[in-house]
Amino acid sequence: MTTANQNTKISVIIPCYNYGHYIKACLESVIAQTYLNWECIVIDNGSTDHTANVVKSFTARDSRIHYYYTEQKGVSFARNLAVKHSEGDYILPLDADDKIAPTYLEKAEKILSGNPSIKVVYCDAELFGAASGKWVLPEYSLRDLLIENSIFCTALYRKSDFITAGGYDQEMKQGFEDWDFWIRILKDGSKVYKIPQALFNYHIKSGSRNSSLDAEKQLALRRQIFANHKHIYEQTFQMGDVLFDNYQLKRELKSIKESVDFKLGKKILAPLRFVKNLFKK
Repeated sequence: MTTANQNTKISVIIPCYNYGHYIKACLESVIAQTYLNWECIVIDNGSTDHTANVVKSFTARDSRIHYYYTEQKGVSFARNLAVKHSEGDYILPLDADDKIAPTYLEKAEKILSGNPSIKVVYCDAELFGAASGKWVLPEYSLRDLLIENSIFCTALYRKSDFITAGGYDQEMKQGFEDWDFWIRILKDGSKVYKIPQALFNYHIKSGSRNSSLDAEKQLALRRQIFANHKHIYEQTFQMGDVLFDNYQLKRELKSIKESVDFKLGKKILAPLRFVKNLFKK
């Protein structure tokens, strides 16, 4: 079942590095879309596995899929290069190990085309792989976005907004480049819409880029995001409010630690931890 009006071309951009085992399912989810006016641009970011063979088997059967190889220069570079090669008016980033439901493009395009005030359209999501179930995301607000990213990378936006924002920051090679990008295009207060259906499947695997970030790298990246958007942060947060919020959080944490339930829980867990440590020796 497809929509009657499919005039807007959507460019699905997929950066890929050594994901030959995953990208087949990813591309099959793109081909299965009920919205037909799309192109898919795969940027092979220096893969040394069989990624090229897998993708080329798809380009041979569907002319809407395009393959480009480049030296490994990071996700931001790959996404920017994909948009440079794109012909669509709308962009949907998609990681090579994730999948989209058949109606995602159709439903997202309808909302974005019908609402000029909306800049980003995403949806509810399901997890698969090392974990399963619904991916619970907070409702969007610009204030909350400045504190923590609440929009996954696979959201639909206009190519014109990408150009205005200057694309993804290629210096953010350790991660958080999608968070930085959302701030870039939404800091003017533009609207965001989340489709109340799980139309995106996010692959959970051990040792992913963001999950492996230690505290030092996390802090460095957050400082970079603050430096990139210092004006909107200073405009949104007053130092007095930040200090008071920190004070309240410390008081709440202290109250939890001093509670009977917390102390009882520690006593119950202590023997289990002892046994676990024995097996580590």
